[in-house]
Amino acid sequence: MMTGMDWLRLFGIWCFLFCGTMGAFAADESRWDGDARGAVRLITGSQPLGSQLLGSSFVGSRPATARTTGTAVTGPGPKKGAPSSSPSATSNGSSSVDPLRAGVEIKLGRGWHTYWRYPGDSGVPPQFDFGQSQNVKSVDVLWPAPQRLAEAGGVAIGYVNNVIFPLRIVPADAGKPVVLRLKLDYAICEKLCLPVEGKVELALARGPSSQDAALAAAEARVPQKQALGQGRALAVRSVRREDGAARPRVVVDLAAPAGSPIDLFAEGPTPQWALPVPEPVKDAPAGVRRFAFEIDGVPPGASDRGVFLTLTAVGSGQAIEVEARLD
Repeated sequence: MMTGMDWLRLFGIWCFLFCGTMGAFAADESRWDGDARGAVRLITGSQPLGSQLLGSSFVGSRPATARTTGTAVTGPGPKKGAPSSSPSATSNGSSSVDPLRAGVEIKLGRGWHTYWRYPGDSGVPPQFDFGQSQNVKSVDVLWPAPQRLAEAGGVAIGYVNNVIFPLRIVPADAGKPVVLRLKLDYAICEKLCLPVEGKVELALARGPSSQDAALAAAEARVPQKQALGQGRALAVRSVRREDGAARPRVVVDLAAPAGSPIDLFAEGPTPQWALPVPEPVKDAPAGVRRFAFEIDGVPPGASDRGVFLTLTAVGSGQAIEVEARLD
């Protein structure tokens, strides 16, 4: 028969196991920083229990390079062809050490929105600063597929409700703990736009995470890189210049399932380009989804010939990113 002391020991063991498990899950996310209009936190995905870091088989779109080496100048990241702010990592965040998984979650109030890396006709993209992190060599921010948003006087590109930006973190020393510290400058808009600063931190624990499902869903929303003319269900078939109008325009033909919603966004080769948001063309041939936009917003002194544009096509349940040369 168990004595009172035996029951007390059993209860102590149960408390240790249960509370330890709850503590591990509590460490899967940081506190929220913000209010009902907009708030930010960090979350972490599952990491291995051993010393070997988690290998990443995820192939995402062009990441925003949020570097921590030197002067932690971070943000929407360099365009293709622009130099990286850290010589220790390539433009896709590859390294001799596989990255850890985490995410930046922004929670938005009803009617509020925030912006993509290219905000459209107006707005400010989020600026990620991980410069105060501990044992972090580099951080790459991946951008889930955005949506078109109507604003007074133009069209914005961004997110409503909640959005999670997946992170790929390369530690400086794979054998030591990683503490991620973020200062995020972003804008939230309803009828008026407000600048917001959020500061959060999170120690990336090893082992399973309660945030795996949410982080995996965000990773699945990141557009996949695809070559021009390739792809079946969703593809960019052709990109051409038309010079006949008062101002030249770019015409993009897409292949997409009939009747499915589709949208297209265009970026120039550097952040200084401010291209118009592409608009659907109604008289497209059968089986073709056509978009067009004027060649406007080119930086002074820059040529609009022989440059590479980044086209992001967003369909129902799928998104792709295609680089196309504009001759």
